[in-house]
Amino acid sequence: MTHIFNEGLPRNEANFAPLSPLFFIERAAQVYPHRAAVVHGALRRTWAQTYERCRRLAGALAARGIAPGDTVAVMLPNTPPMVEAHFGVPMCGAVLNALNTRLDAETIAFMLDHGEAKAVIVDAEFAPVMAKAIALRQSGQPLLVIDAQDPLLTGRGEPVGTITYEAFVESGDPAYAWQLPHDEWDAIALNYTSGTTGNPKGVVYHHRGAAMNAISNILEWDMPRHPVYLWTLPMFHCNGWCFPWTVAARAGVNVCLRKVEAQAIVDAIKAHDVTHYCGAPIVHGLLVNAPDAMKQGLPSGVKAMVAGAAPPASMMEGMEQLGFELTHVYGLTEVYGPAAVCAKHDEWDRVDIGERARLNARQGVRYHLQRDARVLDPQTLQPVPLDGETMGEIMFRGNITMKGYLKNQEATLQAFAGGWFHTGDLAVQCPDGYIKIKDRSKDIIISGGENISSIEVEDVLYRHPAVLAAAVVAKPDPKWGETPCAFVELKPGVSLKPDEIVSHCKKHLAGFKVPRAVVFGELPKTSTGKIQKFELRKQAGSAAAIDV
Repeated sequence: MTHIFNEGLPRNEANFAPLSPLFFIERAAQVYPHRAAVVHGALRRTWAQTYERCRRLAGALAARGIAPGDTVAVMLPNTPPMVEAHFGVPMCGAVLNALNTRLDAETIAFMLDHGEAKAVIVDAEFAPVMAKAIALRQSGQPLLVIDAQDPLLTGRGEPVGTITYEAFVESGDPAYAWQLPHDEWDAIALNYTSGTTGNPKGVVYHHRGAAMNAISNILEWDMPRHPVYLWTLPMFHCNGWCFPWTVAARAGVNVCLRKVEAQAIVDAIKAHDVTHYCGAPIVHGLLVNAPDAMKQGLPSGVKAMVAGAAPPASMMEGMEQLGFELTHVYGLTEVYGPAAVCAKHDEWDRVDIGERARLNARQGVRYHLQRDARVLDPQTLQPVPLDGETMGEIMFRGNITMKGYLKNQEATLQAFAGGWFHTGDLAVQCPDGYIKIKDRSKDIIISGGENISSIEVEDVLYRHPAVLAAAVVAKPDPKWGETPCAFVELKPGVSLKPDEIVSHCKKHLAGFKVPRAVVFGELPKTSTGKIQKFELRKQAGSAAAIDV
């Protein structure tokens, strides 16, 4: 509609610029050029140095023919080249595809082909699997391969590329005149889903969403200037939940961590006065369950962010004993990692640990810059009552949502049906508006016609003091159709019998919800610490479980 506020008031370069996280590193380098940006072993780089290296990387890629819209893949751990790739690749207009370093060669080959990668940067640790993946590609498209060599890596693989990363960066122009995207809707990153059924889907991020989520991370954490951020979360996972861009926006310090191990985390926190870190529950569990002697001298006040599963009371209590502050977030690859947060209220501090854990275990409310997150009836798309009981599906809409799935229009249309992104997570909405997941739609166990939430059973299992990790899946049953099967990983040095787990569950659950089978052992996990339920489903369907 035409009105007086649109007449003679055109959009132009003076009053509009497309949103992009590339703004953040430019400002950090201009305002805080001499402040630390990257720490890795003995390496120290400032924001001015990091910005120059990112511009060199962009210039070198452009000089090799990488054009706007081309894909540049990286197979890197949380090292300085990975930080630089998050800026240098989009600076030349290319799209960053951060590959999961735990994947097999066949899957990597599929991703290189499907994403039409024109270049790939490979850490020497992953050279063997990348060499095999390159050989398995079907496209035949030329691929520029760049070898990244980390001084902290021992036992390096044979190089697979034609140039080292350092030589490549050195060849680039330190004053490369990078440009903002033509449109903030332009792609900045490509992230593949796990692909537990069929080929993985390519989730496309845009510059606007990346910037919005990076800023939302700051707001959810009230993150001050110059935080010291420890990279326990893989940067290949949803681009590290957008934290490479978040840290730049606050001119903080990226403390790189090649291996996620308890001793390495403790040492880094102590040595660098770490203020923030993120991870799945298992990462925080490494600290909580570390020997007391190892934890001596840890500073209090460290802020930790958890996602992937609700934090059980035992974890919250352990984190509080450390003096760490835990924030629970929720999201998916399709919403740039976290897009909802269990925003805390002061009065929650005055209730007992059990009630506080219950409140903090909820998935919460939308991120600041996400338009909406709510529980809707998946058929009618109408909101469910805020009664904490009526089940629906969690749906998102707004700035922090993917462009869609690469080369998969059908899946994109299904995901966005009705103007909402459908997560597939089943949940209720509490009277205060906070969302609480009940289960993934595929994880609901239907036993004798009754729906059983695997998450509800898992919550009870985590209350047992001997349980380190737990997962519940459906096990085929000739009488009931399905019954719950519990997979339990015990804390070191502890032993239990199956009937002890069952007795514990009977105290807290209706009889039909109690696991009919219990399996002890280490649970299969992804590189980000999430339990791989699809592997457990295979075991429950074929391998013998301990029946009780």
